[in-house]
Amino acid sequence: MADNFTPLPDFTRWPSFPFEGDMRVKPLAAPVDVEPPRSGEDAADCVACNTPDDEYIWISERWRVRGMDRPTGLPMVVILECRSHLDIGDLPNLLAAELGVMTVRLERAIRSLDGVARVHVNRWGDGSAHLHMWFLARPYGRLQLRGTFLTLWDDILPAIPEQQWRENLAMVAAWLAEFGGRAIAEPPHIQWESPSTINYAGNQADSSPGRPDDSVRPAPLDDATPSSSGDLIADSIPAQRSNPAEPKAPKPPFPHTTPA
Repeated sequence: MADNFTPLPDFTRWPSFPFEGDMRVKPLAAPVDVEPPRSGEDAADCVACNTPDDEYIWISERWRVRGMDRPTGLPMVVILECRSHLDIGDLPNLLAAELGVMTVRLERAIRSLDGVARVHVNRWGDGSAHLHMWFLARPYGRLQLRGTFLTLWDDILPAIPEQQWRENLAMVAAWLAEFGGRAIAEPPHIQWESPSTINYAGNQADSSPGRPDDSVRPAPLDDATPSSSGDLIADSIPAQRSNPAEPKAPKPPFPHTTPA
């Protein structure tokens, strides 16, 4: 008896679909009578509730933002969480209103990064009972990554350089801190070495007899201290970016889990 194959859906022929070749649709399992509890239904066992602030890139009184524990294929993947052990449908009016503000603010911060065209905002909610919203940045010009398969491409693409990843996290954290809260993520420190000696023109001519040339030592140079950016971005003015070549104002790790 010939196998009865379920026809593949149209989206497998979309340019954004990340796979090709022979595929089969899995058989649909029978529904269960009682669904299993999600991770962290009890606040005492909730990973989000028990994760300290220093594991996040930005924190405030009621909200926290964390990244992944390592660079991934997209320029930015972060998760917004409320401090209270609530799911999205349980939010009181204050947190519900703030969720909208935080979503817009975080989207703007990520979209301000170099090379970011769009920001996908997703909430699935089947993995963890604690509210968590995913923010994923689509690289500028990568039209094949448009749409609903961006989360799959994040695991397929080669990881971005770690220094760029840390810079991006710090930029997003600094942007959010302009409106309140506290940035935790810091940009990577510049690795440099000063020369062991500094030769000045005329040292030999000025040296007196009996006095070694290396007895004259220049004063040590102080480490340069980077200045912090201080421009506030008005909350009512969205960041309109259509070309990554345009100049940008200065704006401003974390378990990597399967979206849930």
